[in-house]
Amino acid sequence: MTIILFLIDTSSSMNQRTYIGTSLIDVAKAAVETFMKIRSRDPVCRWDRYMLLTFEEPPANVKAGWKESHATFMNELKNLKADGLTVLGASLKHAFDLLNMNRMQSGIDTYGQGRCPFYLEPAVIVLITDRGRLTSPNSVQLELNLPMNSVVPGCELTKEPFRWDQRIFGLVLEIPATPPVDNGFVYIPVAETHPINAMCDVTGGRSYAILSQKMLNAALESLVQKVQAGVVINFEKIGPDPKPVNEENGDVTNQYGENDKREIESQGSGATPAWHSNRKLIYVQRSAQKGYSVGHWPIPEAYWPDSSIQTLSPRTAQPVVQFSCTACEPLVIDNLPFDKYELEPSPLTQYILERKQPNNCWQVFVSNSAKFDFCHPFGYVKASSNLSCVNLFVMPYNYPVLLPLLDELFKVHKSKPTKNWRQQFDSYLKTMPVYYAGPLRKALQRMGAPSLIPDNMENCLSYSVITYLKKLKNQAKIEMDRLIASVGQKLPPPDGLKVNLRTKASIVQRKDFNQLLQTMGGNMSNLRQELFDYNTFTVAVQDPEIKPQYFRNPFDIPRKNLLDQISRMRTNFLQVSPQNSKLIDDDYIHSIPVQQMGNYQEYLKKMPATLREIETQPVRLHMFGNPFKVNKNIMIDEADEAVFGQQSRSKKTSQDTLVNSLPRKRKPGKSFTKRSSHQTASIAFNYDRSCCCLPTACLSKDGK
Repeated sequence: MTIILFLIDTSSSMNQRTYIGTSLIDVAKAAVETFMKIRSRDPVCRWDRYMLLTFEEPPANVKAGWKESHATFMNELKNLKADGLTVLGASLKHAFDLLNMNRMQSGIDTYGQGRCPFYLEPAVIVLITDRGRLTSPNSVQLELNLPMNSVVPGCELTKEPFRWDQRIFGLVLEIPATPPVDNGFVYIPVAETHPINAMCDVTGGRSYAILSQKMLNAALESLVQKVQAGVVINFEKIGPDPKPVNEENGDVTNQYGENDKREIESQGSGATPAWHSNRKLIYVQRSAQKGYSVGHWPIPEAYWPDSSIQTLSPRTAQPVVQFSCTACEPLVIDNLPFDKYELEPSPLTQYILERKQPNNCWQVFVSNSAKFDFCHPFGYVKASSNLSCVNLFVMPYNYPVLLPLLDELFKVHKSKPTKNWRQQFDSYLKTMPVYYAGPLRKALQRMGAPSLIPDNMENCLSYSVITYLKKLKNQAKIEMDRLIASVGQKLPPPDGLKVNLRTKASIVQRKDFNQLLQTMGGNMSNLRQELFDYNTFTVAVQDPEIKPQYFRNPFDIPRKNLLDQISRMRTNFLQVSPQNSKLIDDDYIHSIPVQQMGNYQEYLKKMPATLREIETQPVRLHMFGNPFKVNKNIMIDEADEAVFGQQSRSKKTSQDTLVNSLPRKRKPGKSFTKRSSHQTASIAFNYDRSCCCLPTACLSKDGK
């Protein structure tokens, strides 16, 4: 399942107009629909889950979460409005909390037991915003800061708020109000000056600076191609650089590769080559038979597991995998499983492919993963045989020692380990992290080897840590249920308009008004007291379309609505009868937003039920060949009785007498089955005319 979360900027700056004729919020809505249309071309989209979040305060920010349907997603997208602040940091943190809450209760992060790339929940966060400044209720922010307070249980186990399979792609809308110059080709620059660019780089994503509609369409096409299932790994080089290609031939100057030349130039200038450090994705393929990713070996933790540790140390969201440029040959043996992951194109993959050495590999390590200072390799990176890509092979921990031992066990000892071999294998187990015991036992059973690993070796976590992880799962489940229940909830509408205390701007507080009351005498002073006596009353409002701010304080009325409000006040105050007062204009009652004009379902629900007709037309059906027969939902005998009275009863009695008088040489019904269609139609026609007597001519035609 791939989660595609759209985080839409709903700040007021998204209302600015573009040269297309629409606002930026409308461009964002159209971009989401275009993305989903392009994504639907891929057959993998049937496992996608779409979510919609905004910059509002929780829980109103979640428009479509874990349980909402596709129809709810589209309806909420259509009804988005831009009228808030650009709280980018808090909105990103809410998006991460929504994703990580489900991860914690599922336990796919396997804290303290290694990182399994095949245990993933890939999520792509598509942020659509503008070039406006980051704002908060207190001030304007110059940098992007994610709040550290979190409601997700277990967030302290990871240093960053995101995970290694969560990436951010930012679409920064910079579409001007005037048409831009079309230079013929489309180049989408990176939004380097926007604060979201740094966050995109950290998570392995990318930002796009959108200057026109053509650039937006090209960015969406590129973004759909980047929606791949995988995890982000930070590759770093350790040790010396590799020797130049063909150095063993002695012609070092003329036989350098193009990348080696750039390497020499960069070293001469003092700059660090780009391939030394890369934060890129490794693709995790989905199994066609099982429908989910399948793997065998984890990536080791950056610390040695010990059952005596009472707490788990926090780890980085993305593992730091170090690679050594010392060339070695890849090791494999029969029936030993391994995991193969393709690396995303990067300067590292380009450098390896340009060397054109598909038979050499570079070993990969994780620092502090061994019990002692020196760490052991857990796999290697290697170019494919056709030099089309670079793959990461994940093997058992310290595989250069394990693989020769297993090869000796099966080929030399015939699956019967000797004492010397057992000692060497026990020495290897002491250098292996304990969480590798389970996968290694399954691999040995698959290869047909005897039980070589003790059963108590899998317990790498202490009892307190296991209890703590179970407690976090239960808390995450409770918090997840609460969050799901809060989605879609809105504040209840006020029952009325509460009369607050008079403000300084009120006419009652003015000095000239008080002087006027004093000059008018003592009787008018009671009026001033009455104005203060109603500060706790509530005015009931039955019409939900009335805007309460228009009746609390006249200074709350927007400038653009002042003339309409004055006209409305004049109409109400000059009315002779209070029953003719109008709180809402007629045109406002019959107005409806453009995005809701096609929604007829809500209108039909409010319509009263239609009344039945006074004189209903009788329903006529074709009964027994007569098109004029009225269907009265009653039996024919009862209808005849109602029409003909006693006469029909006598005919019915004579009919029974005639039928009973016929000879019974055959079973009842045989004489009717052998009649022709003409005779049957004749009987039906006569019977339909209320002639209860059977026609003797038709019955005596066959001589019976």
